[in-house]
Amino acid sequence: MRFVTIKELGARMQDPIQGPTATLIYDDWYPALRTEKLRPGKLATAMLLDIPLVLGRRTDGRVFAMRDSCPHRGIPLRFGWFDGNRVTCRYHGWEFEPCGGRCELIPSLTGHDHLDATRIFATAFPCEERDGHAWVFIPSPGSGKKGPAGREVQELRPVPELAKFGPRYRSAFLTADLPCNVDHGIIGLMDPAHGPFVHQAWWWRSRASIREKTKRFEPIPEGFRMSAHAPSGNSAPYKLLGVYGQPIETTIDFTLPNRRTEIIRCGDKWFSSLTTVTPVTSSACRIDVIAAWNVFYSARDSFVRTRSR
Repeated sequence: MRFVTIKELGARMQDPIQGPTATLIYDDWYPALRTEKLRPGKLATAMLLDIPLVLGRRTDGRVFAMRDSCPHRGIPLRFGWFDGNRVTCRYHGWEFEPCGGRCELIPSLTGHDHLDATRIFATAFPCEERDGHAWVFIPSPGSGKKGPAGREVQELRPVPELAKFGPRYRSAFLTADLPCNVDHGIIGLMDPAHGPFVHQAWWWRSRASIREKTKRFEPIPEGFRMSAHAPSGNSAPYKLLGVYGQPIETTIDFTLPNRRTEIIRCGDKWFSSLTTVTPVTSSACRIDVIAAWNVFYSARDSFVRTRSR
């Protein structure tokens, strides 16, 4: 009898093999999607913490996130319409203001009805745009409404934002879906021993670069910090910074529930990155990396000056 591999079984099932689940952490901000996906008059979908979302951008530029479910009969709102100001359910035409979720119109009501449609709300989540991401605040189940129409918006945590040290910089973004729960994904942010094996590349490091290293750690609010130190000299990107002829220092922070920040300074040159591992469901997650830097804007000139000395 021929054995069937996990990959073949997953292909036959047309669904990924589900691994162990993780405990989901609420009452915090999570990146739902890149705001470049929010087209005028169009709705986009995402999944956060097992919650299906529909997102969009109003005509005034504000982004919003709603549960992808009409409170009337549970029809997904993504099948409806968005005119830039209201989201309309495709089933009975109920219209909602998307940032607060308030129902503005029920077309089937007549002059004989006394129902106040504005007392009905679809679930809307606080949503803010930062660094090209639509960040959504996911409250604990049953904790009440938070956001534009709620009373506790001032109590929300600050929206995460990439550190920048000047107005002139370049940026880039990377993302990947991870077929594991968020706990396993986050471990990858903190585990230094896997680097020489998983992240081998001609421009980064090789297995032959393994050596003993000592790093200091210190506590910070809701996490810990790898104290400022000179970065590994066996990695090509860090070596390239030597073109500026300044000491190189890097600091790495890990903060709950899912964030890793790294800041590299070399004189007035800097590189900054924010990495998040977001629970899409209780058994799958997504990694997002946003980075900014002012490095190598004039690297050629620096290189020429160094060679001419």
